[in-house]
Amino acid sequence: MTDVTSAKSARRPHHWRRDLIELAALFTAVAVADAIANLIGHQPDGPYLLVASAVALAATAAFHTWWARRHSHAPPGADSDGADAEPPSVGADEAVETVLWRMRTTVRDAPGTLAALCMALARHRVDILTLQTHPLAEGTVDEFLLRAPAALPAQQLTREISAAGGSATWIERADAHDLVDTPTRVLGLATRTALDAAELPLALRRLLGRCTIHSLPALSITGRPTGESAPVEGVLEDTVMRLRDPSGGVITVERPYLPFTPTEFARARALVELDARLGPRVPRSEDVLTLPEGNEITVRRADQGDLDMALAMHGRCSERTLGLRYHGPVRDADRYLDHLLSPRFGRTLAVQTASGRMVALGHLLWDGDETEVALLVEDDWQRRGIGTELLGRLVALAVEAGCESVYAVTQAHNTGMVAAMRALSLPLDYQIEEGTLVITARLDGAPAQRSAWPGTEPVTRSGAPSHPSPLRTEELRRTEELPRTDQLPRAETPSPAEQPERHLRR
Repeated sequence: MTDVTSAKSARRPHHWRRDLIELAALFTAVAVADAIANLIGHQPDGPYLLVASAVALAATAAFHTWWARRHSHAPPGADSDGADAEPPSVGADEAVETVLWRMRTTVRDAPGTLAALCMALARHRVDILTLQTHPLAEGTVDEFLLRAPAALPAQQLTREISAAGGSATWIERADAHDLVDTPTRVLGLATRTALDAAELPLALRRLLGRCTIHSLPALSITGRPTGESAPVEGVLEDTVMRLRDPSGGVITVERPYLPFTPTEFARARALVELDARLGPRVPRSEDVLTLPEGNEITVRRADQGDLDMALAMHGRCSERTLGLRYHGPVRDADRYLDHLLSPRFGRTLAVQTASGRMVALGHLLWDGDETEVALLVEDDWQRRGIGTELLGRLVALAVEAGCESVYAVTQAHNTGMVAAMRALSLPLDYQIEEGTLVITARLDGAPAQRSAWPGTEPVTRSGAPSHPSPLRTEELRRTEELPRTDQLPRAETPSPAEQPERHLRR
């Protein structure tokens, strides 16, 4: 039995009691009226007094009714149910346009400090959607997700919080993604990290907000110790945290605009410990595609377990192809592979033939706040659209990871790479310095998923063979054919003053 049913049954006995009291009062009133009528009616002027009394009572009742309607202050009846009452009209506050804010402020760890903040927010019609507390050695950091009137500026909101006892207040605009509660978001990030080791840097960034993450290896490409290390428990230094990388080296997270709290440090360390316990791992799904000439290839994720196959592909590539990819001495090309195949520094896609030979590699590399794409296609398999397909898939992975742009470092005469970047149909920026070309593609509005090979449908290894539609070889060739980069419109090439120098990955 619910509380509502119990409450209704508890009120039922009061109905007959009230009716009995009203009936007794009615009989009493009739008896009194009859006694007064008999007393006055036997007087000489009795009938006139009764008529005059009736007229006076009627006039008094009419005046009372008019006054009650004009100055009604009576509360609603006690017997009126919520179902019979009219719905309240929409107030002016509900029609006001609102915005979402994320705000942090530090308060004293004392009773009543949080209540003072809430009262200050309530005075300005600010609704608190979520609240997190981060205990400190002295004081507490309160993190709010607020819905405030759009007319309320952030500066005034900050002043009100400061007047209510908050200090070191930080505020920024939020969006609908911030409405997800923290435990749900952390569990989702842990799940993605458990499925793919390359997700750890992305999970840390999504957990901690806008920050810069660098993975520094313990050994350089040449095999020399870099001296980069961190204790097992990690190090927290205000706006910088250093965590031991499970694969060796250290993960450095920087957020200059907002200090990290011990709570955030503990969450980040828990993600890193989860990654260390699970060990190296990448998703093993494969897509089987058919080239326009009819050859089948397989596109899949690659990691350091594919190092031998990648070295064999290097041996089949010409010096010109390796030089266009690594922009340095060809004899050093093999040293980069172990670093590039590590899921800690990004994601790698490999292309294999039906016989199992690796013929192409595509890398999506995390470079601090930026993301680099790089391609290497074996000489005998170039000009078949493999580079365009790999690049499109890498850009789709970058969009899924929340990257705002990707850039490719190549040489000015590498028309194949320029053609692949243009085939993305995204806004491109060019920077040319001493023969080195940096092409940046902005990912605003880019689709999260890209279709497979033109005219084909990919399937997984467990699926049926794909059946290509009529060949589109000529379309692929037109995509690959492009004038040299020294013929690019000058309007698309920003000057060094408009675009800062970026780090070129060797």
